[in-house]
Parts: sequence; structure tokens; C-alpha cells
Amino acid sequence: MHDPMDFRGKVVLVTGGGKGVGRGISQRFLECGAQVVICGRQAPDTLPAHAGREALFLPCDLRDIEQSQQLIDALVERFGRLDVLINNAGGAPFADAATASPRFSESIIRLNLLAPLNLSQMANRVMQAQAEGGAIINICSVSATRPSPGTAAYGAAKAGLLNLTRSLAVEWAPRVRVNAITAGLILTEQAAMHYGDEAEVARVAATIPLQRLAAPEDIGDTCLYLASPLARYVSGADLAVHGGGERPAFLDAAKSH
Repeated sequence: MHDPMDFRGKVVLVTGGGKGVGRGISQRFLECGAQVVICGRQAPDTLPAHAGREALFLPCDLRDIEQSQQLIDALVERFGRLDVLINNAGGAPFADAATASPRFSESIIRLNLLAPLNLSQMANRVMQAQAEGGAIINICSVSATRPSPGTAAYGAAKAGLLNLTRSLAVEWAPRVRVNAITAGLILTEQAAMHYGDEAEVARVAATIPLQRLAAPEDIGDTCLYLASPLARYVSGADLAVHGGGERPAFLDAAKSH
């Protein structure tokens, strides 16, 4: 019986795949035999690797449409195919919505919504011409479905990415499947910037039903599923990978009386 998690011969593009969540995703696909291509504005200090095989890094500022097209062209020229696109690159620094500049807000929307849309469109052209089609996975965030104070433009962009996922899944079927992952709080090398020191991270983790932040590999494993034949009838879906979400605040408030 064919192992559905055997990705040998498959080409996988992970945007922002050299660090954080993207690195965890890249690592898991490498471990399952895929040829992994990662991109970013700067090469990581070390490339994701497994058993003597490394990910290929191609430089690209995804906010630049010409660079994005060059990325896809270079990938196809080298490997002749693209099986999986994972739109992982994104993020936003803290900014008060009352004072954030229009230029800042536009840059956040461009990175977190327009860049995935444009790259997906380019990838779809390649995948539609392949007998086996392809899979596109958008890494979204719980910020898309709850208030996102301090990162309002980011939350709005991720909400847009969720809707985009559903629309593309309809338009590009049956050859290309498009899905989203709504990721919760994740323990990456930048966790201290968002959550504080180790003790503060532990307090944050205690608010999550599964009592820990996600590891990047947790998101990677969900990507493996969505890209695999096990998810052959899954498209337009939004998988919540957030450890059970957030405990409703009113429960603790009620206990305090």
C-alpha cells in the first residue's frame, strides 16, 4: 500500500520557510521526502535539512509581483513542476490602529493578503497544467476570527485570506485544492517578542486547553495532511490548529465572585 505521507518526487514551495513556523513546515516535508523550496528576502543562516538533503533557497520579496513571478519561473525551470504551495510568510509588528500610518497598513495588507493571492494565482497556472493538479495551503491565524488589538490590519488581512481560500477552492476545482490553517499561539524564536520571558510564556500556555503553545512542527504536520492523498476530498476547509482555542473569559470572571 502506498504511504500517503511519502512525498518523494513532489516539489513543495514554503514561503518564509527558513525560520519560525515556515521552518517547521519545511522540515516536516523534507522528512517525508519532498523537494522543498523556500523563499524570503534574506537567506537563513542555515537551511532546513534532513538526511543529507537541504531545502533550496530562492530570494524573493513577495510584495513585489515581478519577483514573485521570477520565483515561480525559476522553480519550474529547475524542477519542471510545483505540487504544493504553502503561503506561510506574513506577520505584523505591534501598532496602535489609531495612529498607524496608511503606508504601514497598506504594507501589512500587501504582505498578508495580496502576496498570497498573487503567488497562488501564479502557482495555479502551473498546477492546472499538471495531470495530478496541486494543493495550496494558506497559513491563517486566530487573529482572523477574534479581535486583534495591536495588529488590526493583520487580523483583517488574515480574515480576507480565509475568505480568499474558500473562493479559490471553488474557482480552481477540481484540479487544485485550496485550504487554510487557522493557527493559534506558536512557540518560535520570536515568541519572547510577543509573549515575554519563559515564565510569561508559561502563563500564556496555561490559558490554552492543551496547556502549551504550538510547536512549528504541529503546523507542519497539518500541512502534510492537507497536501496528502488523505485530504483528497478536502478543499475550501479551515482547520483550526490552536490547542482548543481560548477559555472564555466569563468563566474565570464568574468564579471570582
